[in-house]
Amino acid sequence: MAKGIVSFDTGRCKACELCVYFCPKDVLGLDHNNINVMGYHPVAALQPDNCTGCGICALMCPDLVIVVERE
Repeated sequence: MAKGIVSFDTGRCKACELCVYFCPKDVLGLDHNNINVMGYHPVAALQPDNCTGCGICALMCPDLVIVVERE
Protein backbone atom coordinates (compact mmCIF):
# COMPACT_ATOMS: atom_id res chain seq x y z
CA MET A 1 0.00 0.00 0.00
CA ALA A 2 1.21 3.51 -0.79
CA LYS A 3 2.50 5.65 2.03
CA GLY A 4 1.90 9.36 2.41
CA ILE A 5 3.70 12.15 4.19
CA VAL A 6 1.50 15.01 5.35
CA SER A 7 2.87 18.46 6.15
CA PHE A 8 1.08 21.58 7.33
CA ASP A 9 1.37 25.35 7.37
CA THR A 10 0.05 25.37 10.93
CA GLY A 11 0.08 29.16 11.19
CA ARG A 12 -2.76 29.34 8.63
CA CYS A 13 -4.92 26.57 10.12
CA LYS A 14 -8.32 27.74 11.43
CA ALA A 15 -9.15 24.39 13.06
CA CYS A 16 -12.25 23.87 10.91
CA GLU A 17 -11.60 20.10 11.09
CA LEU A 18 -12.78 19.41 7.53
CA CYS A 19 -9.56 17.49 6.91
CA VAL A 20 -10.07 15.50 10.12
CA TYR A 21 -13.64 14.62 9.15
CA PHE A 22 -12.81 13.51 5.60
CA CYS A 23 -9.60 11.55 6.27
CA PRO A 24 -10.52 7.91 5.57
CA LYS A 25 -7.70 6.57 7.78
CA ASP A 26 -8.21 8.85 10.82
CA VAL A 27 -4.68 10.21 10.50
CA LEU A 28 -5.44 13.80 11.43
CA GLY A 29 -6.61 15.58 14.55
CA LEU A 30 -6.24 18.89 16.30
CA ASP A 31 -3.06 19.44 18.28
CA HIS A 32 -4.45 20.46 21.66
CA ASN A 33 -0.91 21.03 22.99
CA ASN A 34 -0.24 23.96 20.63
CA ILE A 35 -1.93 27.19 19.61
CA ASN A 36 -1.05 28.95 16.36
CA VAL A 37 -0.66 32.70 15.77
CA MET A 38 -4.39 33.03 15.05
CA GLY A 39 -5.32 31.45 18.39
CA TYR A 40 -6.43 28.03 17.10
CA HIS A 41 -5.30 24.51 17.86
CA PRO A 42 -3.79 23.54 14.48
CA VAL A 43 -4.20 20.24 12.71
CA ALA A 44 -1.53 17.57 13.15
CA ALA A 45 -0.85 14.05 11.92
CA LEU A 46 -1.72 12.09 15.06
CA GLN A 47 -1.34 8.70 13.34
CA PRO A 48 1.08 9.40 10.45
CA ASP A 49 1.83 5.72 9.82
CA ASN A 50 -1.78 5.23 8.69
CA CYS A 51 -1.54 7.80 5.87
CA THR A 52 -1.93 6.34 2.37
CA GLY A 53 -1.24 9.62 0.57
CA CYS A 54 -4.74 9.88 -0.91
CA GLY A 55 -4.72 13.68 -0.58
CA ILE A 56 -8.39 14.05 0.40
CA CYS A 57 -7.40 16.16 3.40
CA ALA A 58 -5.54 18.64 1.20
CA LEU A 59 -8.45 18.85 -1.24
CA MET A 60 -10.91 19.59 1.56
CA CYS A 61 -8.80 22.27 3.28
CA PRO A 62 -10.25 25.71 2.43
CA ASP A 63 -7.05 27.48 3.49
CA LEU A 64 -4.50 25.33 1.60
CA VAL A 65 -2.76 24.39 4.84
CA ILE A 66 -2.00 20.77 3.89
CA VAL A 67 0.51 19.24 1.48
CA VAL A 68 0.53 15.48 0.90
CA GLU A 69 3.48 13.70 -0.68
CA ARG A 70 3.55 10.04 -1.68
CA GLU A 71 6.52 7.78 -1.02
